[in-house]
Amino acid sequence: MSIKKVTEQDSIYDNLERLSTSELINSIHNEDKKICSSVKKVLPSISKLVDALVSKLSSEGRLFYIGAGTSGRLGVLDATECPPTFGTPDWKVNGIIAGGTDALYQSVEHAEDSKTQAWQDLCDKKINKKDFVIGIAASGTTPYVVEGIKSCNKYGILTGSICCNFNTPLAKFSKFPIEVVVGPEFITGSTRMKAGTAQKMILNMITTSAMVKLGHIKGNKMIDMQTNNNKLKERAIRIIEKSLGISKEKALELFKEFGSIRKVIENQQLK
Repeated sequence: MSIKKVTEQDSIYDNLERLSTSELINSIHNEDKKICSSVKKVLPSISKLVDALVSKLSSEGRLFYIGAGTSGRLGVLDATECPPTFGTPDWKVNGIIAGGTDALYQSVEHAEDSKTQAWQDLCDKKINKKDFVIGIAASGTTPYVVEGIKSCNKYGILTGSICCNFNTPLAKFSKFPIEVVVGPEFITGSTRMKAGTAQKMILNMITTSAMVKLGHIKGNKMIDMQTNNNKLKERAIRIIEKSLGISKEKALELFKEFGSIRKVIENQQLK
């Protein structure tokens, strides 16, 4: 397989140390503007993945992200934000990063070279055929991710992937591959930049679309969001107020009575 590693190509900029701050910022911004058009090209692939994912999640399945470095951290971030945003149980969406928790705070570069650890990490979570695993790797060649996806295929577990090169092993071995090619990075090979941003955009699309289809959003409101601090409680009261067309005082009264946005709305709709 011929892999065109766009992620490793030389930046179209040079002599960066000679640029003024304004020139640096504007040049980075010019590169970032290219990301949206690249993501647009893969929207059909994202849609197919989401539909397959929803089928699994609606049947008691779980979503797992596996990745290393920036890609792994983005997966963990997306998974971590699902419970407070959508009210999902902690086990529903999971992020696994090569090197474990330590790799969230400091680089554990050698961890991505393991060909067996990803599958072991998934087995520790009791991975099974009900679940869906998405491998995230800018290069599309990271052994930890590629071998993890291959193992999932071996045991009949549905897989997807997000990478930023064409014709990669990761895409080849994924049932639902997404190849979002954003071009050379501003700093050669620094995939925490455009590649990372593109991956984050796609992760937002995947979980947001899936959670809408699973019923966690009504209209455009987060009816299952957690309300663990004052800001979120105030947001919940506003949602109830606007959704039911009632006063803030009545919304507060109902929220105190039922304890969640969904329960308030469902109770009032039954009347």
